[in-house]
Amino acid sequence: MALELLPATVVGVLYALRVHALRGTPRAVPAWRQACLYGGLALAMAALAVLGEPAEDRFTWHMAEHLLLGDLATLLVVLGLTGPVLAPVLRRFGALRGLAHPVVAFVLWAANLLLWHVPALHEAAVLHDPVHALQHALFVALGANVWLALLGPLPKPLWFGNGAKLGYIVAVRLTGAALGNVLVFGGRPFFPVYGEGPADQNVAGGLMMLESSFLTIGLLCWLFLRAAREAEERQELLELASANGVALDPARAARAVAAGRSEELRARLTGS
Repeated sequence: MALELLPATVVGVLYALRVHALRGTPRAVPAWRQACLYGGLALAMAALAVLGEPAEDRFTWHMAEHLLLGDLATLLVVLGLTGPVLAPVLRRFGALRGLAHPVVAFVLWAANLLLWHVPALHEAAVLHDPVHALQHALFVALGANVWLALLGPLPKPLWFGNGAKLGYIVAVRLTGAALGNVLVFGGRPFFPVYGEGPADQNVAGGLMMLESSFLTIGLLCWLFLRAAREAEERQELLELASANGVALDPARAARAVAAGRSEELRARLTGS
């Protein structure tokens, strides 16, 4: 157990050091982002500490542990990241940024999720600690990566606008919901290692579908608010350009807003 908690501890210490280095600069990390990251690490550690032992005997607890680790904790951790925080990592491992491309991130995440629910692989994770540790590591790493592609500070492909983000959210959540449906309506236990009847598997699948539903609602609300804010920012930039006698292409304004660079464009339009 101590070894499983070590990565979260290391990440927390490195993050704290980076936050301290950025404090007092224009790139300082907002308090709410720090709270998200530390909250995500605390949630992951709590899931391992509280659910680790029960998860060995019941699929429902195992599912709850994995949802907390791979979905909710990683979501909070990604919300805690900023470009300046990631800068030292990207300088050393810049080639890895390709993994956060939306298509790559989704394919890796979905393949990992489905493969670990193949009975032979899942039961190997339950019976063998090294395989279980690998399972947790992949759920966390690829879970964080799938959120990083959607919510992270790395530059996004030009085509990955709000419409594409909507499709991405739907694809991710439908993948989880489809697996949950198979577990609920499969008709027989897929994992005899737990020694439980179909009821345990049905509850686990239902838990997965319920978590997916709430998370989807939250993400869609976020996307709606984001789209509304971006539309307002684009209009403000166009009005500012018109007031200063500057010709501004609406497409350029949209690109600046989508990239989070509206303030830079605003400064150029006003000459400040």
